Amino acid sequence: MKFKEQLKQAGLTENEALVYQALLEMGPKNAGIISRRTGLHRRVIYDVTDRLIKKGLIGYIIENNKRLFQASNPKRFLEIIEEEKASISNIMPNMLELFNQEKKERDDTLFFKGKAGLKSVFEDQLNEKKEILILGANNLAYEILEVYFHWFDKKRQENKIKTRIIFNEKPKKKINLTEVKYLPEKYSSPLAINIYGDKVAIIHWNKERPFAILIKQKEIAQGYKNYFEMLWKIAKK
Repeated sequence: MKFKEQLKQAGLTENEALVYQALLEMGPKNAGIISRRTGLHRRVIYDVTDRLIKKGLIGYIIENNKRLFQASNPKRFLEIIEEEKASISNIMPNMLELFNQEKKERDDTLFFKGKAGLKSVFEDQLNEKKEILILGANNLAYEILEVYFHWFDKKRQENKIKTRIIFNEKPKKKINLTEVKYLPEKYSSPLAINIYGDKVAIIHWNKERPFAILIKQKEIAQGYKNYFEMLWKIAKK
């Protein structure tokens, strides 16, 4: 994955990632040089640098009456995450109270779109803390959420959550706490089905518009588990 795409996954916009990467590579530079390096108009550069300054990701110095922008220490990204985490923690009790106010035990079907939506589904799997059964896994998932999956696998292992996966192709790397089997490649599909607890997540791995359908229904989850176990006996190591 390109460095710019990783910066976007860290929370920057397309233009912010371009400017921040340019400053990391070039050191302190004025708006004109940044414009030529990134291909962005000077007026856009000033808008972007204002936003990055507010986030604390860049600063500037005055040299020969010119403003030279420079990247701050990249550790600032971690500080931003901690600040956001603290902010969310402060309002979490109120949010949970509202969420649980009228909540009853019920069956749900939820739709999640985009990479952020998919992350919500995988974090729900961590919260469930039960074995995850994956049918139809493919390496496209790691291309779409490459950085995130490093974090996810680390947390899954910390919580000792086991996984059984039926792949359509050989995984690119060994996965700890995981058993893997294979079905013939002719059955490959961009769809994957993750089964955990009383939930089933049907995930469409698409680089442009990934989405997931999360079904919370005990009988449906059990049906998918039975189907998975049948295929697990047929699949090869």
